[in-house]
Amino acid sequence: MRGPALPTDVLAELRGVVGAAHVLTDAGRRLGYERDWTGRFSGRTPAVLRPADVDEVAAVLACCHEAGVAVVPQGGNTGLVGGGVPLRGEVVLSLTRLDQLGPVDPLAAQVTAGAGVTLARLDAHARSSGLAYAVDLAARDSATVGGTVATNAGGLHVVRHGATRRQLLGVEAVLADGRVVSHLAGLEKDNTGYDLAGLLCGSEGTLAVVTAARLRLVPRPAASVAALCTFATVHDAVAAASDWRRRMPALSAVEFFLEDGMSLVCDQLGLARPLAAAPVYVVVEVADRVDPTEELLAAVGATAGLLDAVVAGDERHRRELWRFREEQTTAINRLGAPHKLDVTLPAGVLGDFPALVREVVHAVAPEARVWLFGHLGDGNVHVNVTGPAPDDDRVDDAVLRRVAALGGSISAEHGIGTAKRRWLHLTRSPEELAVFRALKDALDPRGILNPHVLVG
Repeated sequence: MRGPALPTDVLAELRGVVGAAHVLTDAGRRLGYERDWTGRFSGRTPAVLRPADVDEVAAVLACCHEAGVAVVPQGGNTGLVGGGVPLRGEVVLSLTRLDQLGPVDPLAAQVTAGAGVTLARLDAHARSSGLAYAVDLAARDSATVGGTVATNAGGLHVVRHGATRRQLLGVEAVLADGRVVSHLAGLEKDNTGYDLAGLLCGSEGTLAVVTAARLRLVPRPAASVAALCTFATVHDAVAAASDWRRRMPALSAVEFFLEDGMSLVCDQLGLARPLAAAPVYVVVEVADRVDPTEELLAAVGATAGLLDAVVAGDERHRRELWRFREEQTTAINRLGAPHKLDVTLPAGVLGDFPALVREVVHAVAPEARVWLFGHLGDGNVHVNVTGPAPDDDRVDDAVLRRVAALGGSISAEHGIGTAKRRWLHLTRSPEELAVFRALKDALDPRGILNPHVLVG
């Protein structure tokens, strides 16, 4: 089966730019680019284009701009809101071949990475200089620099280092008409006008295509220690996270999941429970220049409401404890394409949210199952709902409206994409949306870049 047709002359020109081997039109070769990781969002594309460098990206976009061909930029395709797949017949611009990694600058603690570099490879590259990349996700082996910049991804260590925007010191990007803008000097203080890197970070490929980024690195900790703790209520877990932030300056992660998620992961992956069953589980990790075990033991030992805890005695054990949290997404996805609603809540309502969101979901879909996990340190809850059909958005509507009413954000990690576009007005004012559209019109006047995403 072929995708939507491209004009023959346009297809020939694109083959001339990237090489015929990197213009994929065969259905079998397109398939992995046409469906998102969850399986909920899929479409068809006339072609997948795989440029090798910024010059080829520029030539591709110049050609598409002239022909009025819509383009969806795509990184590791780990997004969850339909923002990186061709839902309406767009050409897919895969950036995975832009995988160049510059040398680490140990004096500045910086590196320049191509958009196709995975987070795992970037971090391994920094390791040789005693440094680390601060943004880490469970999808680290496939998530790319370009994708995480496009969505301002946060991940596991936001409580310590902040999200991607805080690591971003400069970008190289291609505008819709093929012009290249590049500002990769990495100066910590540079007040020469608009912050284009900050503007493009989180823009989801709607304003320009990021081809490289200058990134801040952080000291690699000499030792990391983690504990898995249990609590009777989410209120107790939220209070513990707040207490740990005050007690442990080297706190690097505070993640939570619930008993149904623990049971699912253990059943799906054949893992043995490390602790007796409990309503709430929290993975807390501390990373420092010296062994922080005693610091963690003291803080956990003084935690009010703690039911039980197990502390990782070595690196192998630490990774095993993390599996119970990081495999939540994989285990849930095995049940069928879930509705994935990553949201942020104010700290004051986090404790009540799990019970509240279940009530909201079951009011519109009584047969649905709700799975909750996320980043307790920054208020990001991943709401996963299985049962409703992929195109039944009643659950999405009910959850996102309640989150907005509670003063939260309808997106915390993966952006707005196509999936959440109709609800953006819940957390952005008409004036803000007007500015968004003005920026889009100014940088992409023909509307070819991800035209159905965010404010498309």
